[in-house]
Amino acid sequence: MSMTDSVADMLTRIRNASIAKLDIVNIPPSKLKEKIANILRGEGYIKDYSVINDSKKGVLRIELIYHDKNKECILQGLKKISKPGRRVYVTSKEIPKVLNGLGIAILSTNKGVLTDKECRKLNAGGEVLCYIW
Repeated sequence: MSMTDSVADMLTRIRNASIAKLDIVNIPPSKLKEKIANILRGEGYIKDYSVINDSKKGVLRIELIYHDKNKECILQGLKKISKPGRRVYVTSKEIPKVLNGLGIAILSTNKGVLTDKECRKLNAGGEVLCYIW
């Protein structure tokens, strides 16, 4: 199985794990996925993440957060924006607002992988990787 879009694979695994009400999800690691996981943790969408080095490639382990009563995942939606066949780039003035600022957009910029808020602060545009809400 060849993976052309590893970020889309990561988002799908997280989405499936939240639907299945799993506490942790294991994903093949990469630097980009680690940066995305770091943003998700910083924004309060996931409890934590860790990189586990095993004999093979290693594992990026993400711990999901659920609301107590009905075990509904904090992460309501993950949407991949840039795809391998159609990259989506924006300037600092075109950075999208996700659900009127309730969600976040994650962008890959020349200043690193940033949230939409950080991009506006640093006046940086880039490739829109995904929306999270």
